[in-house]
Amino acid sequence: MEHFIWDINPTLLTLGPLQLRWYGLLFVGSFFLGLMILQWIYKREGQNPDELDNFLIYMLIGTVIGARLMHCFAYEPEFYLSHPLEIFKVWKGGLASHGGLIGVVTALYFFAKRYHRSFWWLLSRLTMPGALTAAFVRFGNFFNSEILGLPSNEPWAIIFSRVDMIPRHPVQLYEAFSYLILLFILVSLYKKISSTMATKLLPGIFLTYMFTARFLLEYTKTRQADYSTSLPFTTGQMLSIPFILLGLVWLLWAFKSLNAPHKE
Repeated sequence: MEHFIWDINPTLLTLGPLQLRWYGLLFVGSFFLGLMILQWIYKREGQNPDELDNFLIYMLIGTVIGARLMHCFAYEPEFYLSHPLEIFKVWKGGLASHGGLIGVVTALYFFAKRYHRSFWWLLSRLTMPGALTAAFVRFGNFFNSEILGLPSNEPWAIIFSRVDMIPRHPVQLYEAFSYLILLFILVSLYKKISSTMATKLLPGIFLTYMFTARFLLEYTKTRQADYSTSLPFTTGQMLSIPFILLGLVWLLWAFKSLNAPHKE
């Protein structure tokens, strides 16, 4: 059986010592597209979009710091504890989505405090650009030929020739398209329900869907951490479980409190 061979150079453009990589373009581009989504939300709900001018900076810093630290200490702790200066070399790769989410929430807290906004209102609306960024990051991983899937003989399996000539599950695309579906669900629901309902429901849907998808798709991935445990789960799955439980509890609370008075 013939399989599609993926051999795209991860570097899009080289200018002297500088390189523009597909991953970086997709990562930063997703933030600008996400900002456009937030501007649409602000205008739709009669808010002042001018305060979003600095929002992108908060989110980028929070995402990179959180994702980098989670990768270093959850996936390769022995190496980075022995070589602490390597933590700062983000351009070498190594970002973990679980840490990125924690970093975003932390940065969002400081942004909400700085601009006297409702943290919960912002958090719920950020789920939409958040799903978009998650999808674009996985497309970036695809261009980098990283986070590889397990070997497969399925007709849609892909050979990442920059790594080896083994047909593999294109798990990066599985995740990317699952997150785009999540984006579609969140936007569709947001347009149909009230502002109060959106504030209560969207974070729970985001957490439950995203990390359940992540948990299940780990079964098609190669091992990411540089260590193994006696548990029947991968590191990615173990990190996903608390977010899934939080999402389920959030949804339970949301459905119980929909008729309760709400202050935004």
